[in-house]
Amino acid sequence: MTTGARADLEAGHVTSRRGGALPASSATAGLEQAAAAEGGNIRKDLFLAYKTLGVVFGGLVTSPLYVYPSMNLASPTKDDYMGLYSIMFWTLTLIGVVKYVGIALNADDHGEGGTFAMYSLLCRHADIGILPSKKVHSEEEPLIHNQSAVDRRPSWLGKFFERSITARRVLLFMAILGMCMLIGDGILTPAISVLSAIDGLRGSFPSVSKPVVEALSAAILIGLFLLQKYGTSKVSFLFSPIMAAWTFTTPIIGVYSIVRYYPGIFKAISPHYIVHFFLRNKKEGWRMLGGTVLGITGAEAMFADLGHFSKKGIQIAFMFSIYPSLVLTYAGQTAYLINNVNDFSDGFYKFVPRPVYWPMFVIATLAAIVASQSLISATFSVIKQSVVLDCFPRVKVVHTSQHKEGEVYSPETNYILMVLCVGVVLGFGAGNSIGNAFGVVVIMVMLITTIMLTLVLIIIWRTPPALVALYFIPFFIMEGAYVSAVFTKIPEGGWLPFAVSMILALIMFGWYYGRQRKAEYEMANKVTVERLGELLARPEVQRVPGLCFFYSNIQDGLTPVLAHYIKNVSSLHAATVFVTLRYLLVAKVDERERILVRRLGPAGVYACTVQYGYADSFRGDDLTAQVASRLRRHVEAEAGAGAEEAAWLEAAWKAGVVHVRGKMRFYVGEDAGWFDRVMLGFYEFLHGICRSALPALGTPLQRRVEIGMMHKV
Repeated sequence: MTTGARADLEAGHVTSRRGGALPASSATAGLEQAAAAEGGNIRKDLFLAYKTLGVVFGGLVTSPLYVYPSMNLASPTKDDYMGLYSIMFWTLTLIGVVKYVGIALNADDHGEGGTFAMYSLLCRHADIGILPSKKVHSEEEPLIHNQSAVDRRPSWLGKFFERSITARRVLLFMAILGMCMLIGDGILTPAISVLSAIDGLRGSFPSVSKPVVEALSAAILIGLFLLQKYGTSKVSFLFSPIMAAWTFTTPIIGVYSIVRYYPGIFKAISPHYIVHFFLRNKKEGWRMLGGTVLGITGAEAMFADLGHFSKKGIQIAFMFSIYPSLVLTYAGQTAYLINNVNDFSDGFYKFVPRPVYWPMFVIATLAAIVASQSLISATFSVIKQSVVLDCFPRVKVVHTSQHKEGEVYSPETNYILMVLCVGVVLGFGAGNSIGNAFGVVVIMVMLITTIMLTLVLIIIWRTPPALVALYFIPFFIMEGAYVSAVFTKIPEGGWLPFAVSMILALIMFGWYYGRQRKAEYEMANKVTVERLGELLARPEVQRVPGLCFFYSNIQDGLTPVLAHYIKNVSSLHAATVFVTLRYLLVAKVDERERILVRRLGPAGVYACTVQYGYADSFRGDDLTAQVASRLRRHVEAEAGAGAEEAAWLEAAWKAGVVHVRGKMRFYVGEDAGWFDRVMLGFYEFLHGICRSALPALGTPLQRRVEIGMMHKV
């Protein structure tokens, strides 16, 4: 309770928000309820913080397994290790604490994080989007529309992006590249984590060969991917105790190692050790940054996995468990290596005391499995975001929670990740090679996040220029140095994430380009209500019995496929409902607001908007019955012949229901440019193999009709 509230209470009243005075008893009850609600929120945040250990921080907190082994050190000295620890400490502090916990987690888009979420956020606050994406609505939209003109006026940078199509395309490319790199991270994190943990077998059993370690790692990963269909909540409930055990045992061993080997290790926190490290090692010191960057591996998952948990839960978990755990663990490892300078290739297991070696091996193996979960979950999130933005071919996305919008699972994505991840383990084998590849994606995603966060600071938050510079310059220099170092690793394995990212970027850009051209054509040739009346007035056009649901993506007007359909078939069902789907960022839409209907000009023609949330499910028969029922009630409520029209609709319903979806295809003529021929041909290939929108609605196959239309380019 605040001092002011307590004084008012003692005076016998508390002023309400509306200006009245509440009795002391009511004030006491209100304050008690507020305190109880606050206590409940704290308990909820602590529980979510505990659950994040099993999903969000797996990759980050298990990085001590492979950071030192991934470094190609040549005759390291005590001063080298002091410099390396100083670099890792400040990297964790600046990137982990300041950038992600302090800034990035506040740049969410309706609870979603990651580069695509920031892109969506920027597009909603300035006219800089070039995606032909479906409109995504939120309950917060009225608040946005009611903002003052000053708040909604674009900043100078927003105006620059609005004027420059090239700048907008570069921004989109950055968002795409960030997503693709994060997926590459999702391939490499499981591979390097599990492989590094299982490699501990060879410490006590030198006879165990590398192929055996690789086969065991692949088997563990296959089992993990098969668990994904049960959902993040169930997985985190199972894995959080494991990760909690890892998070709290490794720093204990770290403290033991510090006391035994080198109590003065924390002198290395002084930045002058970093300066001396680079002055002493010069080019080799710069190259070693490619290994130290792995110490911040998985930090991007804090932001990308935001939709699965909550900002406070992630912040609490990082600041009070993950960050101190890593600082102490790396300090213990470094203290051991200062006294055993050549043991860096097995830097984790060598510093574990022999009496607890096998318990730690078991915990490390289980923790590595958990580590794999963080980026797998993040990959599902970014795939879902890009599908919703219509920037990725439709794949099946299953919401595994009725209460949390971000908890999703994509079967196609899951099994492709599994194949690639197992392929990396069996193909690369050695942890050094995977580490070289890993560093590239880790720091590239972080640099992209830094640049896009700067845009958020300027365009949306209107941060003063001095504070923007204070954020951007240090992080750009630091991450730029890391990028320059890891680029030298491309011939040594770093090519893999680039190959995966380029393939994914090609898929996304090809899909985007095709959808953009399709949207341009539809908007230029949309059918107005007046045009529909003219088409139906033709003598050759017949109204056939039955009820037709005609699906359209256009909010203002009707799809040009409709005109194509009427001209060629010369008919339209007696009762035709043009259905537009509207995705709301809520769990479930109230039944009274789910289906909105209105009458269009011609007789028997209606428009229907179906609003749905992320936890709503559709079954074709149920949806059809709900729309028909809502239509009958709508016409009955109208004056005049409402009852007669309702009976007529009932007869149309009984005559049969059909669901029609227009499918516009491109015909690329000989006179088209080579770019259109390549990109639109690729789009047609993707469109042919991706999922149809109608099955997602659960419409019965025997009632489904697709109308094709060719558009010559």
